[in-house]
Amino acid sequence: MDRIILHCDLDCFFASVEIRDNPEYKGKPVIIGADPKKGKGRGVVSTCSYEARVFGLHSAMPISQAFKRCPHGIYLRPNFEKYHKASKAVMGIIKCYSSLFQQVGIDEAYLDLTERCSNYNEVRTIIKKIKNEIYEKVGITISVGCAPTKSLAKIASDYNKPNGITIVKSDDFKEFLKDLDITRIPGIGKKTKVYYYKKGIRKIGDILNTPLKKMRSKFGKNGVWVWKIANGLDSRQVKEYNEERKSISKERTFLEDSSDFEFILRKLEDINERINKTVIKHNIYYRTITLKIRLKGFVTYTRSKTLPHHIQDKGKVMKVILELYNEFSSSKKIRLVGIKLSNLEKNLSLKQSNLIKYASV
Repeated sequence: MDRIILHCDLDCFFASVEIRDNPEYKGKPVIIGADPKKGKGRGVVSTCSYEARVFGLHSAMPISQAFKRCPHGIYLRPNFEKYHKASKAVMGIIKCYSSLFQQVGIDEAYLDLTERCSNYNEVRTIIKKIKNEIYEKVGITISVGCAPTKSLAKIASDYNKPNGITIVKSDDFKEFLKDLDITRIPGIGKKTKVYYYKKGIRKIGDILNTPLKKMRSKFGKNGVWVWKIANGLDSRQVKEYNEERKSISKERTFLEDSSDFEFILRKLEDINERINKTVIKHNIYYRTITLKIRLKGFVTYTRSKTLPHHIQDKGKVMKVILELYNEFSSSKKIRLVGIKLSNLEKNLSLKQSNLIKYASV
């Protein structure tokens, strides 16, 4: 058999944990993020239940906009201690099924079952065991995608949410992909898709029907990247991240503890600017962005987000930092903030090109 890679993705993770602990929320629009009233409309949605998504809500949406669309929703501040506990329990279950395990963020993980399974009936059996064990022990659901590559497995896990199973075999993955929108490919977001749409690339099938040379001429190295994913040419292995991996970080300790958002924001922007000069100077790209906050009393919190591909974009870094900051909640004043970029690559061959340039050709 070909490689058997699973991508396990918890369904609306934060919201699911809250619904588990508050059964009266079941079937209702639950939104985790900033307080739309006491926060005076600042901040963003961290995640929301599927009932909230019916109203057009989604992660990273400004909380003020979410409240306009869904004023009757249940708005909750995140409880990260509870979420991390649930995540640890889930990951402990998943990693028992293979030594080739890789956690990606708080709610996603890859698993390589190539050496364990000889047919897809065995694969489906293991997936069901994983799902059942997570639901029985942790009380939440998970969607699982299976495919020959990590990128295809991730696309598959998103195909049949929530609580779904999608198995894509090597001899039929192109048929599975052809009618899907190109935004299903990790790394193509709402802004990037505009440049592909202008060149007639809307479905993944359009990529499959376009020669590699033409994709390169139209979209540069990003076009090569998505063409390889669509054609199943992703050789990345499932492996645990090295905790000692190199990183770039800077911190700023305040002369006086502060809860002034505008002041803290200026400090974060200054840190981001200085780090950006370093990564540009040394041609470094990164995938993981971490926010560090130290409170009065030296209690320290960190929040991280890992992107689907490497970038070198200070604007994106600041957007992620603000999302992470809005997930943080404490009545204590802040004495230190820091930003860390990790999961680094230098002279990255697959970095995203300036698509505006190629779209105008």
